[in-house]
Parts: sequence; C-alpha cells; structure tokens
Amino acid sequence: MYRQRQQQYGGQRRGGGGGRFKIMLILGLGMAAFQAIKFLTTTQMNPITGENQRIVWSPEEEVQLGIQSAPQMAAQHGGLHPDQAAQDLLDRVGERLVNNTIARKSGYPYDFHLLADDKVVNAFALPGGQCFITAALFSQLKDEDQLAGVIGHEIGHVIHRHGAERMASSTFIQGLVQSAMLMFGGDYSMGQIANVVGQYASMKYGRDQELESDDWGVRLMIEAGYNPEALIGVMDILEAASGGSKTPEFQSTHPSPENRREKIYEAIKKHSHLN
Repeated sequence: MYRQRQQQYGGQRRGGGGGRFKIMLILGLGMAAFQAIKFLTTTQMNPITGENQRIVWSPEEEVQLGIQSAPQMAAQHGGLHPDQAAQDLLDRVGERLVNNTIARKSGYPYDFHLLADDKVVNAFALPGGQCFITAALFSQLKDEDQLAGVIGHEIGHVIHRHGAERMASSTFIQGLVQSAMLMFGGDYSMGQIANVVGQYASMKYGRDQELESDDWGVRLMIEAGYNPEALIGVMDILEAASGGSKTPEFQSTHPSPENRREKIYEAIKKHSHLN
C-alpha cells in the first residue's frame, strides 16, 4: 500500500512538473511573439535616407538623450581636451560638413567634442548629433581631409539614426533572451546560448551600420569639397591602431579594413557626380 501511494504521488509530481514546463513554454513563446510583433511593426520613415527603420524613439528624444549622455561619455575618456585651437579646427570641419551638405536637412543640433583620451584611438556619435573624437586619433590624422572623413562618418551614423536602431535592436534581443530563459525554466546554459546568438546578430547589425556610415562619410566629404580618398588613409590609421588584429569579421562589430577600403572606393565612384 505504501509503495502504491508513493508511486501515485510520484506520478503526480512528475505530471505537475510536466505541466509547469508546458506553461513556461507557452509563456515564453507568447513573450517572444510579443517582442517580435512589437519590433517588426514599430517603424519610422527617415526623411533623409528614405528608409523605413525599426525605431521607437522620436528625433526630439534622440537629441535629449544625446545631450544628457554627452558629459558622461566625455568623462569616460578623460574629459574634453584643453587645446582650444584643435577644438576650433574640429568645429570648423564639422560645421562645414553639416552646413554645405544634405546633413543640414536632418535638423539635428550637431556638436563636436575633442576628448582628452590620448590612449584609445576612437571616434563615435551619440543619437541626436553629439560627435566625439579622441586625442589619440586626432593626433594621428595627417590633414583636414582625414579629419573630415572621420567626422563625416560619425555624422553619417546620426543621419541614419543608427543609435536609435541599435537601442531598438538591443531591446528586442534582450526580450528574446528573457523569453528563451523563461521557456527553459531559467536554465542558464540555454540563456547563454540565446545570448550568444543575440550578440552575433547585433555584431552583424553593427558592421552594416559602419559600411553605411562610410558611404555617407564619402558623400558628405564630396558635397563639402573635401577629398574623399582621405578616408582610405583613416582606414590605414585604424588598422595600425588595432595592432594588425586578425579577428574574423563575423566576430567583430566593424568590417575588416580591406572590406571597408573596397566599399569606400565604390562609394567614391557612386557619389562622384556630387563634386
């Protein structure tokens, strides 16, 4: 009798566990479906590129986010550089790239920051028009044309609203990871697998953005009267700064220098009529 009850109760527990798994699976699938529908149906038309983009932020919200985040980003790179002459040059180049090109139609209040960081070779842009370049990269540029190539690339990120796209994509991927963990009862190994897949998807997204911004950097340089081939020289500087790293492209957030050079030459031919 005792054994029969034990088997009966054990069967109930096993059945209860199976039922719980089914419930978690249904909830996880429902959450994933909700995230997918929200991501795929929330779009905005980019007035400059004509592209339908999956973005939840308004341009005004992008501007506010960028302005609020700028001091923190500067602090992470040692603050602003004290060389006012260098900052003035950066401002002149940035304003020329905006005021004499299609970038002025974007309506973003662009601001250009020279960072004190003399170790990290980098440049980046926040949503809404905040553009940054480190002293480590600035000091290696050979002329104003190369500086225009760097800043034109960053303005390209702003015009394309890449920051807002990345935020929407990141939110979507995080939602899928949470859904996967819910479906598998919080199993950490499955969560790790889902997270790796999400990271690779995000990396590919980033490489596409870099190539788009290279293309727009070339266009803005030509419209503003700069030599677009100077951007090739910037690729040489960035490659040297990476120490010749041979990380496979599919594991990098940026395209390989060889790939970027090839695409830049294609962009120069494509936009040559703007000269």
